[in-house]
Amino acid sequence: MARSLRIEYFGAYYHVINRGNGGERIFTSKRDHEKFLECLAVLHERFGVNIHSYCLMSNHYHLLIETPQANLSAAIQWLNVSYAIWFNKKHKRHGHLFQGRFKAILVDADEYLTQVSCYIHLNPVKAGITSNPQDYRWSSYCDFIGERTALKWLDKSLLGHFGKRSKTAIKHYRAYVENIDMENLQNPNSLSVGGCILGDSNFVNWVRETFVSDEANTNEIPDIKKLKPAVSSDIIVDIVSIKTGVTLDSIRSKGKKCNQPREIAIYLSRKLSNMPGVELGRYFGGVSGAAITVSCKRFENVLEQNVELKKAVELMERAILNG
Repeated sequence: MARSLRIEYFGAYYHVINRGNGGERIFTSKRDHEKFLECLAVLHERFGVNIHSYCLMSNHYHLLIETPQANLSAAIQWLNVSYAIWFNKKHKRHGHLFQGRFKAILVDADEYLTQVSCYIHLNPVKAGITSNPQDYRWSSYCDFIGERTALKWLDKSLLGHFGKRSKTAIKHYRAYVENIDMENLQNPNSLSVGGCILGDSNFVNWVRETFVSDEANTNEIPDIKKLKPAVSSDIIVDIVSIKTGVTLDSIRSKGKKCNQPREIAIYLSRKLSNMPGVELGRYFGGVSGAAITVSCKRFENVLEQNVELKKAVELMERAILNG
């Protein structure tokens, strides 16, 4: 089964979402909500997770969290398991409470922290449960606007984006949230790259360069394909042509056997361009997608046996990526 990409580092921010298995309710009573909030308090104490916003809906939850200890997976797995065990025991049920793995969008706090918080607090309005977010009890909005005493573990530091003084910040945040046109409310996660990173181009590129390795398995974690910067096959063929002294036509045209520069270009294009095999087949003289796959696998075996060729190909790859 395909896995979501998990990127963890010290001080990372995430929008975490998890849903009930098969759309089932995960909160059916006041006590259920209260128990989940108790689990969040323990989450903060035990894992050092800072909770910046939350909203508990009937069949899913939203959290905006920060992980000073780079422990996202361990923390949220503990939260889900702890609550599920309690819920199943209380309601005399068996089986999975949550639907598969939780979803976590890595958030560029400088650009999107307030937008994600706003979206989380407006979830009950978006769902038609209430027309005003302050009327919904099971989100952190009332804590933010001072309508009730905030829970000790709730981190409201994002209010600092709206003013230095508390009253001014609350006033501006409240206006920011409540003046949103609900018909045009956009889920900020729809702007995420690869379904897992929400940030500007500098942030996304930093994540790519720092955490997404060439060795990562893109079949098991398909999000990685979207994160790796795609390189034009034209550029790849140009570099291979220059490095090997072979013409562009010779590389792109099919027919000639033992054409190593062509094999190198096909291999690097499959690895770096993100083009599907069928498109690469058309690009390299009209061969099938299956032929591209066979060529790449055969060439990978050659590289394992030929250290000098492997080094030469790695140098070409470096030249391609460095522009």
